[in-house]
Amino acid sequence: MLTTKYQTEQNELTEKIDALTVELDTAKQTESDAKQWVELIQQYANPTELTAPLLNALIDKIVIHESIKGEDGEQEQEIEIFYRFIGKID
Repeated sequence: MLTTKYQTEQNELTEKIDALTVELDTAKQTESDAKQWVELIQQYANPTELTAPLLNALIDKIVIHESIKGEDGEQEQEIEIFYRFIGKID
């Protein structure tokens, strides 16, 4: 009976360790991405013009959604910009 209880507790602890390891790896990746983003921003701080190399270095992708005509007749179109290493900023 004690062996069963010990085995159950051991399994639970192993699962917790696995979950915390995944969480730690995610946090490390996020920290690494943030450092790379800061280095990139420092490199391109105070740009004088918008160039292709600048855009390629800073932006991962741009998503342009279908335009929608509102009731007032104006057209609206959502554009999402996903930056390298940090994703979309709202």
